[in-house]
Amino acid sequence: MRRAFTLILIPIVTIALVYALIHFIGVQGFAFAWALNFLLMACALTFTETLKSPLTSPYFNEKEWECKGKIYESFGVNFYRKLLVWTGWEKLNKKSNPIEKNTKALTHLHYRTKHSELGHLIIFIIVLGFNIFVAIEFGIIQSLWLLILNILLNLYPVFLQRYNRPRIERAIHLSRRR
Repeated sequence: MRRAFTLILIPIVTIALVYALIHFIGVQGFAFAWALNFLLMACALTFTETLKSPLTSPYFNEKEWECKGKIYESFGVNFYRKLLVWTGWEKLNKKSNPIEKNTKALTHLHYRTKHSELGHLIIFIIVLGFNIFVAIEFGIIQSLWLLILNILLNLYPVFLQRYNRPRIERAIHLSRRR
């Protein structure tokens, strides 16, 4: 009962916070795009952590059209990975979530990729809605920061999780053989 109440309360609080953000900053410019993305990241993380779903949907399985990650490589996922290292995000992430070399740790990492992908996908869709609204209401130029940050902070992380997950699955299979 308490968990259900919390899962209902999180979107309500998120809507209220987004409304306050719109009221105090407006919907145009870098400040709004940046604040919206990070506000939604905090709310999506809270929601998915509370949900505690096993994330067994077939959506998370590798699709044939992904060509073992080749499509993500063509979109520059390897450059994005280098960008994460350059900005220090990778070091920060590994410090808070160290990777061990055992099956249990790999299985947990596999689940975390699904968890991360779900959060970024939710945020991507919400920010895309704001992006379309701002483009229609105020013009495409006014919506560029929303588009750029949505691609960098949400779309590429989804690509990265979809790129990494099959590799982690192969490592899990190899680990179980031993």
